[in-house]
Amino acid sequence: MTGLVLSVLVLTAARSHGAPQRRRSGRDRVRVRDGGKRLGAAELGEGLGERATLVQFSSAFCAPCRATRRVLTEVAAMIPGVAHVEIDAEQHLDLVRRLDILKTPTVLVLDADGHIVRRAIGQPRTADVIAALGEAV
Repeated sequence: MTGLVLSVLVLTAARSHGAPQRRRSGRDRVRVRDGGKRLGAAELGEGLGERATLVQFSSAFCAPCRATRRVLTEVAAMIPGVAHVEIDAEQHLDLVRRLDILKTPTVLVLDADGHIVRRAIGQPRTADVIAALGEAV
């Protein structure tokens, strides 16, 4: 009986630690509508997509950034009118500060006018990116 009680306590402790850890690691860090902020071609260094733009903030030694690049490139190729722009966070510190980018990878989903409609921190799943694009197009 004490083994069962101990197992339940361990599982409860692990679960209570897991949710905040996922939030800190970026898995659960998604924000909707970013205070009306808007980005244009001048800030991005490239033009916006006709329907939406996936903006990825990366850094040189970020392993999840490479996987994020693959996911966003695939999604942009699948959906007409969607562009993927990758920004080196270290080279654009003014933009990073203005947009409150705290961790890489951070992905912003912009609508056709450049308004930020979604923000996610951490490596996204393909299905999550497609769902987020549903709000932008």
